[in-house]
Amino acid sequence: MRLLKNPNFDFMSKKLFALTISGLIGLAGIVSLIFHGGPKLSIDFKGGTFVAVQFAEDINVEEVRSKMGDVNIDGQTFDFSREEVKHFGNQTAVSVRVPHIESSPSNLAQKIAVHLYDAFSNKVPENMIDFILSKGMVGPKIGSELSGKAIMAIFSALGLILLYISIRFEFKFALGAIAALSHDVLITLGMFSLLSYEISLPIIAAFLTIVGYSLNDTIVIFDRIRENLKSSKRDSYTDIVNKSINQSLSRTIITSLTTFVVVFILWFFGGEVINTFAFAMIVGVIVGTYSSIYIASPLVIFLHENAKK
Repeated sequence: MRLLKNPNFDFMSKKLFALTISGLIGLAGIVSLIFHGGPKLSIDFKGGTFVAVQFAEDINVEEVRSKMGDVNIDGQTFDFSREEVKHFGNQTAVSVRVPHIESSPSNLAQKIAVHLYDAFSNKVPENMIDFILSKGMVGPKIGSELSGKAIMAIFSALGLILLYISIRFEFKFALGAIAALSHDVLITLGMFSLLSYEISLPIIAAFLTIVGYSLNDTIVIFDRIRENLKSSKRDSYTDIVNKSINQSLSRTIITSLTTFVVVFILWFFGGEVINTFAFAMIVGVIVGTYSSIYIASPLVIFLHENAKK
């Protein structure tokens, strides 16, 4: 199926404008990351306590937050009102995330749940078992290990991609692809920082999915470039790249639109639990499509022209 019949857009003539826009967005993200002291990490990486509870009726998050301002546990009083409190899937469920506390009471998640059960005695199920949806704790050491493994997973993926594309195509294509993928992850990370979204394990999975999605689109364009280099030897390298992008444009639009619709529906209807994952995918689909055309391809042209000098 061809969405566009014989498109002939001069993409490379707009590369400087596109790179400027991309640079400004990336710079805003970097400034935000520096200002916030790095990405906002969830308890998956920092360590902490998580508890999700189910009320018998719709509950206001701010009402729950106010009750978390004076939590008495084992003779100690804690103020958790500034910690993350939000709906968990629907309006009757709420999750509370508390970062790691030195010398924290044992079984903190259970005791927070008991506090909420007592504080909202007229809005909770009769049985305590029906009230607690899930609970858990991540120690700071485990969180640090998970953080290291997450970073290793991303860099391992980029390294293997560099090796694969160098073997299948040429090294300059590999550098173009890595630049595009790094751009996609940086832009998405910057958006999370600007919006103060947390980076959790599912978000790392989203980053790796974005890498795979963007790479797929980039490989299709690179494959076209390689084929056209053999059949259009009289054309300039820039013209061949433009021609290759135009030939794969219908496929790119169809793939991007169908993927975007799915992740948008997931973001719109998925609720709090999957909202940030879907948001990361939305940003990733947009920047991944863009970077295949305006990051990877211009860099390949630049490296080709400099190799001839």
